[in-house]
Amino acid sequence: MAHLLINEGRARLQLSFLEVLGAIRTSPEVALSEVESVEVVANPWTNQVLKGIRIGTGIPYVALLGTMKYNKGRDFCIIFKRRPNAIVTLKGGPFKRWIFEIKDMGEIEALSKAIYHH
Repeated sequence: MAHLLINEGRARLQLSFLEVLGAIRTSPEVALSEVESVEVVANPWTNQVLKGIRIGTGIPYVALLGTMKYNKGRDFCIIFKRRPNAIVTLKGGPFKRWIFEIKDMGEIEALSKAIYHH
């Protein structure tokens, strides 16, 4: 399962082997200075959160692994069932947002602290 790792001024969404296969891409990584905000949503399966066309693996309300491509950008998603997810909004790079299931709330809190102290 995906874990958010913070190391040497960078944030990385570390994917498992099966997540890499389903998402059709490797673990994304950005500089902490590129992270604009972090928020938590209880249910990611809404049109306020998800937008665009999926590139990757998807079974509605079960799993969404890959890229959601839309008019003004792309989001990277690793979503399982209806569990709380983090939305990491980025200032630049290939993705506008990372949307992923929270495995450890401590990882999200560490990212929040790191971006506000960076």
